[in-house]
Amino acid sequence: MSLMFLDRQKDNPSPHNLNIMPRFLSFLLLVAILINNTVASSSTTSTRSHIASPRRSLASLDKVKQIKITKNTQPPTAALGLDTIIKQQRGGSSTAAATMTQESAGLPSAVKLLIGAGGIYAAFLYYGSLQEDVFRYTAEDGSQFKQAWLLQVLEALANVVIGFIGMQLTGPTKGIPKQAFAISGASQVTAKACTSLALANGLSFPVATLAKSGKMAPVMLGSLILGGASYSIREYLQVAAIIGGTAIVSMGKKKGGGSSSSMMGVAYIVMSLVLDGVTAGFQKRLKEETKKAGVKPKPYDFMFWTNWYMCVTAVVISVALNEVKPGLAFCTANPEIFEKIIKFALCSAVGQSFIFYTIANFDPLVLSTVTTTRKIFSVMLSIFLKGHSLSLTGWSGIALACSGIFSELLAKMGGHAKPH
Repeated sequence: MSLMFLDRQKDNPSPHNLNIMPRFLSFLLLVAILINNTVASSSTTSTRSHIASPRRSLASLDKVKQIKITKNTQPPTAALGLDTIIKQQRGGSSTAAATMTQESAGLPSAVKLLIGAGGIYAAFLYYGSLQEDVFRYTAEDGSQFKQAWLLQVLEALANVVIGFIGMQLTGPTKGIPKQAFAISGASQVTAKACTSLALANGLSFPVATLAKSGKMAPVMLGSLILGGASYSIREYLQVAAIIGGTAIVSMGKKKGGGSSSSMMGVAYIVMSLVLDGVTAGFQKRLKEETKKAGVKPKPYDFMFWTNWYMCVTAVVISVALNEVKPGLAFCTANPEIFEKIIKFALCSAVGQSFIFYTIANFDPLVLSTVTTTRKIFSVMLSIFLKGHSLSLTGWSGIALACSGIFSELLAKMGGHAKPH
């Protein structure tokens, strides 16, 4: 059974790219940083407005004393719900309460969601398209870009730069335990490199993306073996649907050579999934270490330090594997591929900024919904825009895998799923 599940083009990638995205990405990055600063400064402005008190006339002093006496018999405002506060205060008082609410909330939730979700979709849909283009590109001499670790160096470096800028604007957190970040960053960059190596070794982008959606499988397996956890039948079926659907998609009808490279691609994506499970454990440990240290890192602290150690790890491994010189030589000889790599790295940095923005303003379920649906859209865009040929069997596999993904998402929305 051949594992060349989708027809791949031998020539250069299809030109059906989102041409407006490069300019739009820089705009999105500026919006993300400005929004974070606006939200942070609004709370400071609101606090200062309460400190400053207007001049009062002598005739109003009795009223002020009466208000002070009333305050002693009522619960503090912070202990009351917003509806209760508005009901208790009529006329001008209700208007003042509404104004305070608007000031503290900043932008409306709908606008924040549009910024966060729109930024994630725009950045990572283009990110996926560029990643596929990089590893499908074929030079005139027939050579291809295979230096996955060098790609991780450039991607992590872009995130380090943006993370550093954001950290300086929002203020760095002192006393962060760096060792936990080092371990988490090393495992995370290795997982990402394995995904790139899977694409470089014949695994198609749609299948790799679907397979990565099943990353809860190794987490469940590790929890069952090491933690003695238990899962419901529904959760087992969700994992089986994603894995089974991905396997069905892999049963393409394309014949010929290349099955060995496809087998290598499958091996790398399995390694990536296992490392995703390991990374999840290290990230949990990271939260515990920061809590013990009595510090609460800000979003850009996480972005900077995680990607710093990702970059350091990628540099060491790329140098050890002698990828730097051949990779840069390939980019010099093929400037169009180097342009795609730069855009790819920028998309990653912009996308992460919007992820942190969404985390700061919404429940984790909102982010999970956005990122999960984004993966499905990435698969569909790749199939329709990159010239992939999919049989009826392949489409049934897509449907089965997507049903498993949506089932997991619905379970989370209903509060029935365990955190992975």
